[in-house]
Amino acid sequence: MFKRRTITRLMAALSLAPGQAVAQSRPPLSRIAVGSCAKQTMPQPIWDAVLAYRPELFVFMGDNVYGDFNSADATDLKRAYEEAGKIAGYARLRDTVSHLAVWDDHDYGSNDGGANFAHKAVAKDLFLDFWNAPATDVRRAREGIYDSRMIGPSGMRVQVILLDVRWFRSPLRITDQRGAPGKERYLPDPDPAKTMLGPVQWAWLAAELRKPAEVRLIVSSTQVLAEGHGWERWGNFPLEREKLFDTIRDSGAKGVVFVSGDRHIGALYREQPAGLHPLHEMTSSGLNMVYWAAREPGPNRLGALYAAANFGIVDIDWWERKVVLALRDEGGNTQRSMAIDFATIGVG
Repeated sequence: MFKRRTITRLMAALSLAPGQAVAQSRPPLSRIAVGSCAKQTMPQPIWDAVLAYRPELFVFMGDNVYGDFNSADATDLKRAYEEAGKIAGYARLRDTVSHLAVWDDHDYGSNDGGANFAHKAVAKDLFLDFWNAPATDVRRAREGIYDSRMIGPSGMRVQVILLDVRWFRSPLRITDQRGAPGKERYLPDPDPAKTMLGPVQWAWLAAELRKPAEVRLIVSSTQVLAEGHGWERWGNFPLEREKLFDTIRDSGAKGVVFVSGDRHIGALYREQPAGLHPLHEMTSSGLNMVYWAAREPGPNRLGALYAAANFGIVDIDWWERKVVLALRDEGGNTQRSMAIDFATIGVG
């Protein structure tokens, strides 16, 4: 899956291969970096800082390229991937660091796109090809690109769950006051027929959450916990957001942490749903796409927004029994952070 060339590719592919035997043979995963929103036509100096952090795993959380298109030949998306492949830092990370990827709207191919995007199958093939998914990868045989990995030995297992919030997602409810604070583009839609994940992916997620793991990193390209804005987020379908909380609760899953992208800002969030341990989220966006003028309420946000280029880190200290979520800038400096004790998220 990676180059350096054949040896590194084989080692990295093996390290992220599904299967309990592989997972248990690895040392514990402690250093994870995440990022999103990397426009291939703009400079990407942040990769030096990402690589200096020396992550054991990097998670690309969507908008890994910007290639919106509206014809079956997908010319713009193909060009976007070709250009991204020539960016030195981007390529160096893919060559030398184990990584996982999920898409968001701009590598899906349609701004804020969902289930009704006509060319999503073409975009899926291009995504899987760019990320070197083998012909036997289960995602090539099913709808969507949702995926998961279990990494580490028993007692120190990290489950990484990558949700696909594009392929199955129902149409959004358009705002009645475009640009108004809290109503910028979309409004919450209480329609019980609307879905974020679709029934097959919901069933898959429930089964994944029942697997034994100590820390679970749930990757959603769009924000899960954030409130107070009218851009894309799980709160646009409040019943689906509640279903997500119910699914976690019903599975008995502990150690849940969310990471997300999309917004061109960085932020940390905490929510306390009924009957669950506190849920935490780190939004890390973007690697080079930034909403400098961002201003929005954050009723469950911890601290201020960070409106500059950033990547996220997830440091797991198995011996002090804590998880640290942090946003770092282009120089590798920590700009926002929070420490979460294992006990807080139910890890015994």
